[in-house]
Parts: sequence; C-alpha cells; structure tokens
Amino acid sequence: MLEVKKLVKRYGSKLAVSDVSFKVEKGEIYGLLGPNGAGKSSTINIITGLIRKDSGQVLIGGLDLDRELTKAKYLLGIVPQDLAIYNDLNALQNVKFFGSLYGLSGSALQKQALETLAFVGLSDKAKDKVKTFSGGMKRRLNIACGLVHRPQLLILDEPTVGIDPQSRNHIMEAILQLNREGMTILYTTHYMEEAEQLCSRIAIMDAGQIVAQGNLQELRSLIEENWYIVVKVKGTPPMEELSHVAGVEKIDLNGNALRFTCRGKHAQLRDILEVQGQHHSEILDLSIDEPNLEDVFLTLTGKRLRD
Repeated sequence: MLEVKKLVKRYGSKLAVSDVSFKVEKGEIYGLLGPNGAGKSSTINIITGLIRKDSGQVLIGGLDLDRELTKAKYLLGIVPQDLAIYNDLNALQNVKFFGSLYGLSGSALQKQALETLAFVGLSDKAKDKVKTFSGGMKRRLNIACGLVHRPQLLILDEPTVGIDPQSRNHIMEAILQLNREGMTILYTTHYMEEAEQLCSRIAIMDAGQIVAQGNLQELRSLIEENWYIVVKVKGTPPMEELSHVAGVEKIDLNGNALRFTCRGKHAQLRDILEVQGQHHSEILDLSIDEPNLEDVFLTLTGKRLRD
C-alpha cells in the first residue's frame, strides 16, 4: 500500500533523511518510531506531499507521488500531530469541510460525516462548537476529519499526545477497529506501549536513518545478549553497591521495583541476591523479564523515545 525507496531530504547542509526505505503492506498497522530529530516528521511530510524530497521514490497504492500526486492524495487520510480543526465551527461542520476537500458533497457528505462522528464517539456533540471540547474530544474529531472520505491509507501522527486515559483508550480501540475493517495505517507515537499493542511491524529511526525494522520478536532478537532481572524489595535498596555488580549495565527504579539490564547471562542474579542479603534488604518478588520495545529502542539509539 505504501512503499518508500531510498528517500533523501536535506535542509541546507543538514541531512535530515538519509536513504530511508520501508514498505507498508495492505491491511497492516506499521509503526514509525524515533526520538526528536530522527527525521520521522520529515519522512511523514514527504509521504503526505507537504514537502519535497531531494531524491528517492514514494508509491501510494502503486501511484508514484512525483507523477500522480493528486490521485495519490485521494487515497490518503492524514491526522497530524498539531490539531487541524476549526474552533469556531461545530464538529459536524468541521468533518463536512474536510470531506468536501476530497470531493464529497450533498447527502453522501452528510451521511459519511455523521457516520464518522458516530465512529469516534462524538454523535452527541455534532452541533457543539469545537472551542467547548476537551483535549481528548478534539483529538477524536481530528481523526474523524482524516477519516470521513474513507481513505485506503491512514497516517496517524501522534494521535494520542496529551490526552486523558479514557480518550486514549477510545482512540486505540477505534484504530484497531479500522484495521479489522481492512484499513492500512502508518502510525507514529511517543508511547512504546501503543506501538507494542497496535503495530504488526515497526521501524526505528535515528539520525535520519532506519536502524532496525521488523515485528516485535524480530526487534527483540537484535538485543538477545541482554537479559532483565526484576526485583521488588522492601525498604531502601543499596543502589550504589548494586550498580557495581559485574555485567549490570543499568538499573531502573520504579517504586519498590528494581529492573536490572544485564549483558551476557553470567552470575548477575547470584551477585544481586548476595548484595541484597549483605544489606538485609527484604526481597518481595523476583522475575526474569523479556526485553520490551523500550529496551530495543534504547539499545539501538542510545536515547529514550520521549527524549
């Protein structure tokens, strides 16, 4: 449905996108992740036709963006990170306006606008001015505006940023429902758990390049030499001594749980337990963790996604 080949974009002397290639198959949710400055936004803006590339090729539904930009855009639905809605219009007027940009009119436009508002859970707010909406409601309306023309490829750029958990859950369920109905989705997010839950395949960008791509298991295999020990303790753990255990690369403390990133499966578990015992630190629970997407991302880029 979407094929990006050897994409390059420069801003003056800065190379923002360097030889980026990936393919999104019809009917999948494909995640594009990267820290700030990775080139992700430039890549999305090229795909949506907002900026011009320096070289490379973008195919949408088999249409070359250079030769058939207008036709390709009709296949696209775009939900930008910055809200693209009008506060002084009501919800229905917003959705109908964006639908009209894609050639919808009359009863067909009215019908699809109402159906799309129902899909995002805003039927009862159709006649309300957008300036009265909460942040979560505005995000849902933003999605409705990108969906009203029934696109084949939906690009969702940070659709859940800065909203309440209830609205986030609603949006996540809506995305999964669209995918079950056959829609292809390109998804960017700063929330690792969203990418893990939604995406069948994921590409990780850093410094203008894709450093890894694949499904979650394939990405985990890239750091298979790492393993993770989670210890829940009572009281204050001896962090200084634990940090000196051979083979422990990092310790994350979350409440009373310590998560040790270990390199190579040696004697770290024994040594951690020995240090805890020496300091009479009571252990409440102990487990061995699988690497998660955050672990993969941090290992490959040296950054956390939200940095």
